[in-house]
Amino acid sequence: MEFFRDVFNIVVKYYPNLLRGVGYTMLIALTGTLAGLVIGLATGVIRTTPLSKNGVVRVLQKILNAVIAVYVEIFRGTPMMVQAMVIYWGYAFASGGKTLPLIPSGIIIVSINTGAYMAEIVRGGIISIDKGQFEGASSIGMSHWQSMYAVILPQVLRNILPSVSNEFVINIKDTSVLNVIGVTELYYFAGIIKRQSFQTFQTYLVVCVIYFILTFTVTRLLRLVETKLEGAENYTVFGSQSDSAAEIRIKKEA
Repeated sequence: MEFFRDVFNIVVKYYPNLLRGVGYTMLIALTGTLAGLVIGLATGVIRTTPLSKNGVVRVLQKILNAVIAVYVEIFRGTPMMVQAMVIYWGYAFASGGKTLPLIPSGIIIVSINTGAYMAEIVRGGIISIDKGQFEGASSIGMSHWQSMYAVILPQVLRNILPSVSNEFVINIKDTSVLNVIGVTELYYFAGIIKRQSFQTFQTYLVVCVIYFILTFTVTRLLRLVETKLEGAENYTVFGSQSDSAAEIRIKKEA
């Protein structure tokens, strides 16, 4: 009973710190995921753009594709904790000791890291779209960029939503590594509470439960969104606007 009383006292006494930590964690995770998605969309579109017939443009495309490939491989192949140290202290080294504000630093680090994963997710999503979609858009006079914007990317975004949701959940947990540069997210506040209360296990148990609640809730909400986007279980395709016999009723398979 004393153990549970200690846990309860930690929640009651330090809930302002815990709430601040949750707020900063969700801010960094959400903003970083959205920014990473934008990076992924941009790099994914660039890497799947056909090479130009113009020699100069073709060379520039190859160089840009090579730069993106290096970026993706580096940030997918190294831990985010190390990336945080290199980016944060690398900026300080380059600027003569000046450092970036901590929360913006955390957002930048998570965004760049997430962007590397999103780049491959988006590229895979674009490649998975049937080539007939591109050919159909081209046949009505749409350029590659127009077809991407109006035809391909809406389908890609729907298809990659589960992967984007997974990246968001991962980022909620991975923000904990940002404490190495002093970002005041949830895990950082856990360290403060532990040092003040001298109750290490109880403190980290509370934080563990909070992380679980956050990820569990976000996962369920995002699955609900995915279900809504799938549409109704049964729907009707109208082959004719005047002949009801031309209706085709379709039931989705489970």
